Amino acid sequence: MADTLVCIESGSRRVFASALEWPGWCRSARTEDEALEVLAGYASRYAPVTARAGVGLPSRAAEGFEVVERLVGNTTTDFGAPAIAAEYERRALDAKGARRLAALVAACWQVFDGVVASAPAALRKGPRGGGRDRDETASHVADAEIVYARKLGIRLGDNLPETRAALIDLLGTRSDGRSPGEKGWPPRYAARRIAWHVLDHAWEIEDKSG
Repeated sequence: MADTLVCIESGSRRVFASALEWPGWCRSARTEDEALEVLAGYASRYAPVTARAGVGLPSRAAEGFEVVERLVGNTTTDFGAPAIAAEYERRALDAKGARRLAALVAACWQVFDGVVASAPAALRKGPRGGGRDRDETASHVADAEIVYARKLGIRLGDNLPETRAALIDLLGTRSDGRSPGEKGWPPRYAARRIAWHVLDHAWEIEDKSG
């Protein structure tokens, strides 16, 4: 089995490890080794996403990581988000690859919506994610997606269903790998960032639901 391709993004206080072909499978820690260890530990939590997308995660995907890029992070990295697009993510996407990417992002939304639907309104308080309860977290994720969509030239106001549909249309279309806008995000990175944010909060809600 081929190793799982990973990029490492290192800030001064936080390091992200991201599986480049599996948007949303992305975790952080204090060091590269710790981030890779946490990433491996989340394979079982990520697997339901790939099952929904119809592209099941190989059973040994977490047993071999190949770090293909190391990126210098910034203040956003240290704040808690993977902020830098990898060169790998500027590669062209054929129609099949684009459909796969879009299916994985859509599956992340399905998982998130299912978690929200089954979670209690009040979540256990703690330092991770601040003090948001379920509905506040869901609103935060929706607001972020509206902002993220603008990085791909999608501006549909606060209409989340239409924004998600437009994102899937764009991500699911073959691409030369470049950003649709002058200062926007490459589609592969956009998928990674969107999926990471959705799953990070889905897992947060699960962890705080008791």
